[in-house]
Amino acid sequence: MEQKKILIISYYWPPAGGPGVQRWLKFVKYLPEFGWEPTVFIPENPSYPIVDETLQKDVPVNLKMIKTKIWEPYQLAEKFGKDNKKFKAGQFDVGENQSWKAKLSIFVRGNFFIPDARVFWVKPSVEFLEKYLKANHYDALITTGPPHSLHLIGLGLKKKLPNLKWIADFRDPWTEISYYKHLKLTKFADKKHRNLEAEVFKNADITLATSYTDAENFRKKGANAFCITNGFDVELENGRMEEWENKNSTTLPLYNSTTKFTLSYVGVLEQLRDPGNLWWTLYEIMCENKEFSNDFELKFVGKVDNKIQQSLFHIGINQNIKYLGYLPHEQALQEMQNSSVLLMTNFPQDSSKGIIPGKIFEYLATGKTILSFGPKDADVEKILSETKAGKHFGYDEKESLKNFIVETYQNWKSGNLNKNAENIEQFSRKNLTQKLVDLMNKQLF
Repeated sequence: MEQKKILIISYYWPPAGGPGVQRWLKFVKYLPEFGWEPTVFIPENPSYPIVDETLQKDVPVNLKMIKTKIWEPYQLAEKFGKDNKKFKAGQFDVGENQSWKAKLSIFVRGNFFIPDARVFWVKPSVEFLEKYLKANHYDALITTGPPHSLHLIGLGLKKKLPNLKWIADFRDPWTEISYYKHLKLTKFADKKHRNLEAEVFKNADITLATSYTDAENFRKKGANAFCITNGFDVELENGRMEEWENKNSTTLPLYNSTTKFTLSYVGVLEQLRDPGNLWWTLYEIMCENKEFSNDFELKFVGKVDNKIQQSLFHIGINQNIKYLGYLPHEQALQEMQNSSVLLMTNFPQDSSKGIIPGKIFEYLATGKTILSFGPKDADVEKILSETKAGKHFGYDEKESLKNFIVETYQNWKSGNLNKNAENIEQFSRKNLTQKLVDLMNKQLF
């Protein structure tokens, strides 16, 4: 049977690092197995906040790629100060921590670059791709954001080519994302953001969300929305997934290589997701239990906000901390495996219930215990409960958190810490690609 063809418009692509690049890199890997031939349209000269050259090997050797130049003002913005580099990754200092340069940059970013600073790629991309799509048949078009400017490329092409089947993939929400309220928007700019978002929802044939709550919120705004979460790849643990599948088991084989009771956070940790209550709880346990203090290690793999580092130093647990900085993806996976408990934090506001950090799926694949923070009744809590992979806490919980850490430490000490997660096969990248293909075949044809 002849394969269908799909054109994927993405800003993040190897050598870009971080979780944003993983989603479509993995879809592209498996789409041909399900009858779809992908082509990727990406910028030729992007400005990535994180680079990971090791991800280049995951790009299929026969993948067709189209590149055009992009102009974006980040190099100019960074002259205001190195902190402006945070804006590329959607990170912001808040409150008293903002310098006047940061405040000015945030105001300019939110009000002059709508929806974001990659908006200057929209018009030339629409002009180029309109001609390309008229000369080359594609069965479907994907735009994936953020940056949400890429959805405006899809919107422009849909208006020019009404028969084009367009899927708008939202890895994060647009106006509902946690930092939206920190953009210092004028009423005019806020209205423009919301109007553009509404147009995308109205015109896209399918809107994809990465969480159950986001999909429901998008539907309330008029989108034909469905949830396909992020996931983990079958090659994630050097054959462990293949071993698991061959045994037809519902749980993963576990390897415990930790000599310390190691609590690890993998990824970028900014102020808005600082689990300050956890640090004080750990300090309290260390003061009460000398053995715990000797065994315990807190490990950060990735960038940690300077304010959080200062707070940890003042609390007095710095001697138990390892800051490893950003590591290539494979090394980061190994650090997950060399941990006892994996830490994940979300924004505390109820509006963040729908955020499912991509790292949770790689965490799940390790079989390690997961300690999560965020609003109650969040989608993350639902996943952890369903898979029995860990525990989710609100930011203000104290006694139950302390009891969980102490109990987990005692289980580690006795060699009974890890309990295999259940029902995680639904989150493998291959199964998720099958779900995507089934959705497209049903909704578009």
